[in-house]
Amino acid sequence: MSPETITYIVVAATGVLGLAAYVGLILVPAWTAYSRVWERLAAAFLSLYVLAAFIGVGAAGGAAVVWFWDRIQG
Repeated sequence: MSPETITYIVVAATGVLGLAAYVGLILVPAWTAYSRVWERLAAAFLSLYVLAAFIGVGAAGGAAVVWFWDRIQG
């Protein structure tokens, strides 16, 4: 396999794992915490803000690694 293919596989696997973690650890508890359908939908919608925050923190961390890679490596 080429290094590019390995990169795509790693990105896909981490995306699936991250989505599964979001669903299992955030969305399901938010959904089951309420009994009315509109409350469940509102909780599910508001949990998207948590997902966006996790994506932002991950992107910032990745950008920091790229920015400081020469200092980290050396």
